This record gives sequence, C-alpha cells and structure tokens, in this order.
Amino acid sequence: MLAIVIPYFKLSFFKFTLDSLAAQTDKRFAVYIGDDASSENPNELLEKYKGLFNFKYQYFEKNLGSDSLVMQWNRCIALTENEEWIMILGDDDILSKNVVGDFYKNIDEIKSINSSVIRFSSGRIDEFNNLTSEIFYHPKTEKPSNFYYRRHKGLTRSSLSEHIFSKKQYLQFGFRNYPLAWHSDDIAWIDFSDNNIIFNINSSIVYVRVSTLSITGQDRNVEKKKIAELFFFRDLINEKFDLFEKKQKLDFLIHYEVIIKRRQKAKLKEWFFLFKKYMQIGSLASFLQFMKRFLKYYLKLLFLNYTHSLAV
Repeated sequence: MLAIVIPYFKLSFFKFTLDSLAAQTDKRFAVYIGDDASSENPNELLEKYKGLFNFKYQYFEKNLGSDSLVMQWNRCIALTENEEWIMILGDDDILSKNVVGDFYKNIDEIKSINSSVIRFSSGRIDEFNNLTSEIFYHPKTEKPSNFYYRRHKGLTRSSLSEHIFSKKQYLQFGFRNYPLAWHSDDIAWIDFSDNNIIFNINSSIVYVRVSTLSITGQDRNVEKKKIAELFFFRDLINEKFDLFEKKQKLDFLIHYEVIIKRRQKAKLKEWFFLFKKYMQIGSLASFLQFMKRFLKYYLKLLFLNYTHSLAV
C-alpha cells in the first residue's frame, strides 16, 4: 500500500491539497500528516475530510523544520505503518485525480524492473492555482544520473512531491541533511535508485506550488542554499562520479569550481579535490584549462592580498 506523508506547516493552500486527495479515483492509500508545531491549526479543516480518505494527524510540540526540514520529513515518515511505498506531498501541492490509480496500474511493471523511485509528470502553479510552467514529461524509464543531468542543464524540473519511493530504500539510505533540504531530494533519487532505473508515469500530473510562502519561491536564505549546493555537488562528485558520462563529469566539475570561487576564499583542499577528479577523467585538454584557471585565480588572490597589505 501507499503512504502519502504531508509535513504540515501552512494552512493557506492546504484545502487544495486535501481536495486533491479526496478526489483520487483509487483510495488505496493512507495519509499521515505531521504538524511541525504550526500556529495555524488545521483540525477544523480536517474534520471536513473524515470519511473521504484515511488519514492520521499528529501534532508535534517541537518545531524541527526551521532547523532541519529533513528531520521533519523523517519523523513524519516514522508515523507510517506497514506501507511499502511513500510519497512526501507538500501541504500546498495538488495531485491530479488519477495519480494513485496510475501508480497501481503500473506497480507490476515497476516491481518487475526492480525500480525503487517513481516519478510523475509535473508542473508549477502559483497562489491562484494558475499553471506557470509547461507540463514536464519524462522518458518511461531513465537512469537517475541522466535524469539529474537533465535537471542540472535546465531541461526538466524536479521536487519532492512528484515522487514515490520504496520505504525499504529510504530506510537503507535516508535523506541527506543539507541546509533547507536544498538538493536533499535530488541526491536521494540517486541514492534510493541504487544503480537501478527511475520509472516515470506521464498519464498523471503533480502540481507543485511555487509562491512567496514556499522555500523555492523565497529570495531569503540565499546563503544556506549556497552551502547546501556546495555539500550536494561535493557528495555527487565524490560518491556518484562513476555513474556519469565524461561530458557530464566535466560539466559538474566546472560548476563545482564556480561554487567554490563564489566563496571569498576557496580553500586549497577544494582545489586539490578538483585536481584529483580532473586527473581521474583523463582529459589532458580539460586538465590544462583547469590548471590555467587555478593559477589565474591564485595569482589574482595574491595580488589583492599584497595591495591590501600595502594599504594597511
């Protein structure tokens, strides 16, 4: 059976999420709502959905999401029972009416190819439920490495809500606790897939809300997002490098270089990390270009330090 887990905090769009669950044509799911010590009590709203689908509501006395969204996800998942599959649905996102039904229509094929991650088509919506993007469709099956590379190049989108994943794989790997959970889902799909393919369902759509209330839609916390991006790409390059093709590897190395240069002083150990990875790829031209950029960066840094010392 499927567990739909909702880490709840905001009431603003919660009704639309619950309406989409009540409208599911296949009711073979249980909903687990974990309230992250929100000041916006949803009990009056939830009363209206009793009998429309199975749900369990749990209020947590301590807020975790402000410090670690991943820890909030984890304790919400801990509410689940014997379900084999999990979806983490945002408290402002919407499922088209056949999401659950289409999951079960494909479950035999999903199991036959040993896929642990399922992804639905998705689109972005705003505060007024208006579609603000194209609908993103995917190949029926796809290597997680190819999927993430497409996302990295801006050829598709991805977020937490449009995925279903195996509880067994979650228990084995868990979510990585990056700041704001930024990129925690991206690397989870690679971890949970464990070298197997992602199965995509294009006949149903998950609508992901991007508003001023959502982390994705907010301009604040930029520094935390940058730190999370650094952690993610370091882990991706350090642990998952062999999953990617040569061109993809080079693109990731250049992007990681940009990330460390954005910091005021890129540490030598970070440059040495890149040095080893360029050597591992075995592209002489790319390695020489990297060394040229490295020397240019450090000569500029030495010059700035020298001029600063003269000024002092």
